[in-house]
Amino acid sequence: MKNIYNLILVSIVLFLHGCADDLDRLPLDELVEETTFTTNANFATYSWGFYNVLNTFDIGYVNRDFNSDVLVRSNNNNGENWLHQRITVPTNSGDWTNPYVQIRRVNIMLARIETSALSAQEQLHWRSVGLFFRSIAYFDLLRKYGGVPWIEGVVTDTDVDILNAPRDSRDVVAANILRDLTYAVANIREDGSSDNSVDTDVVNAFLSRFSLFEGAWRKYHGLGGEDAYYRASVNASEAVMAGNSLHGNYEELFNSPDLSNKNGVILYRQHVENVFTHIVTSRHRNSAGNWDLTKKAADMYLYKDGTPVGANPDFVGGAMLERDPYTEFRDRDERMLVTVLPPFKVNRVGGNNVRVWEHTGNSADREYIDLVNSLVGGTTKKLPTSNWTGFIVAQSPHFRNFNNGQGYNVTRTGYKSFKYFDELNTGIQNRDYADAPIFRLAEVLLNYAEAKFELGEFSQTIATQTISALRARGSVAALNLSNITIDPRRDAEIDPILWEIRRERAIEFMFEGGFRWDDLRRWKKMDYAAEKKLGRYIVRSDYGNKLPVDGGGTEGYVSFWPTPPAYLEYYYLYPIPSNQIVLNPQIVQNPNWE
Repeated sequence: MKNIYNLILVSIVLFLHGCADDLDRLPLDELVEETTFTTNANFATYSWGFYNVLNTFDIGYVNRDFNSDVLVRSNNNNGENWLHQRITVPTNSGDWTNPYVQIRRVNIMLARIETSALSAQEQLHWRSVGLFFRSIAYFDLLRKYGGVPWIEGVVTDTDVDILNAPRDSRDVVAANILRDLTYAVANIREDGSSDNSVDTDVVNAFLSRFSLFEGAWRKYHGLGGEDAYYRASVNASEAVMAGNSLHGNYEELFNSPDLSNKNGVILYRQHVENVFTHIVTSRHRNSAGNWDLTKKAADMYLYKDGTPVGANPDFVGGAMLERDPYTEFRDRDERMLVTVLPPFKVNRVGGNNVRVWEHTGNSADREYIDLVNSLVGGTTKKLPTSNWTGFIVAQSPHFRNFNNGQGYNVTRTGYKSFKYFDELNTGIQNRDYADAPIFRLAEVLLNYAEAKFELGEFSQTIATQTISALRARGSVAALNLSNITIDPRRDAEIDPILWEIRRERAIEFMFEGGFRWDDLRRWKKMDYAAEKKLGRYIVRSDYGNKLPVDGGGTEGYVSFWPTPPAYLEYYYLYPIPSNQIVLNPQIVQNPNWE
């Protein structure tokens, strides 16, 4: 059973966060302990403040993939700081301090469990909840900094030895996270919904994620010991897979006002109109939306028969399939049509900023209007698109420098993001209310497939259970291990089967919470992102010669962005804020950050 994170209750978390901070400053005498950490309900209320870290529709979280090879910021001609080596050592950073704030709050709760009035079973459960959320915080630190100080208890100003301790090694931090999550899986209530807390499936889903990341980091960064983490990911994944099934409609996972009845949603963040909202949809539909997919991202989507576009001789070097957006999108994975804005053209009735339109009379111009509307029923997405007020966009691609007097919903690459576009929010600005998936079965399946491959245990049965099941939601042919069409664009260092597993991961998580950046970092493949980001192939005269193309000339791939330099080895880890080293000289900076 999927666990529901009920944000009608957590909408008061801002208040609870204040309470948690105040609690840290209150005298920790017997009266405070008795009134704050006593009953099961007390612990449930206190734990609500932990959930704020689970926010997949946070703009900063979504923007992380600008540092990868699949997403580009369409209003920035200078490229990303991580890719162009403009990162400097910060004095302070929430990347370091925010997880430790969470760790302290959790440790306060853990320290009160044994002196509370909880039953033995309740103690096991709330200790498990605390260890789960502490593990999330430590994983955030681990994937950014490597080894960090590990703190088990509540630290006060008099704990000089702890405050001045050196960083624990990556080995220690990773092993402790694995230890704590293993405990939580064994002791948390199987169904935590009675007090709105996380349950076994949620912990296993995160264990699946963490262990895969750490296993890959250890293998591809040459640290060793990866098999134990790959095995932990496999075991956690199998536990989740045993009791869950996929939801068949990919689009509904990201643009639904209610995820409670969607299969395969392990945990989600509930949003409520005019009560608890977000702004991800609005950014798709106003002039502040600057999310573009790259040509490389678009080319990852297979044809429905399972063939990669690179294997099609008519899809390279400006051939007709690349010049014509209608042919480029035809017969492709249907997930592409709800993630990358498909091509269309309509006539607006009455001017630029109008809500009335009519077909052009050209069947090609309406092909994807009809197709997308049939795929999603016209409820969440539909073509033609409109801005947040409902003004119709005349055509797609709708280039920023050639927009026919409509400066909203524009693109620079020609592959505008479409994943979180939601017609439910028409007339609403920055008060969007689609629910946000946090953990879903699709990720667990992909974690399982990759971990099994890395352990040498991938098979046709597993391919059918994982990759093929995900492909089916886009009407793409199953993965047949005995008859793989080798992608001519494949990285020669990567096994063809692993390449398809990684491709499926990129497609499933396209423009979703920084998955791609984390994947490239753990695979030690940031050289993929150290390439010039390109848009679609155009003939410049078709766009008034207003769009630049790579290498100049009269036609080519749209390019506004400089080529990044070769990715630096030490950029795989973040620099530790300098004030942390001043406060504790025992903390050593990550290599080469000065």
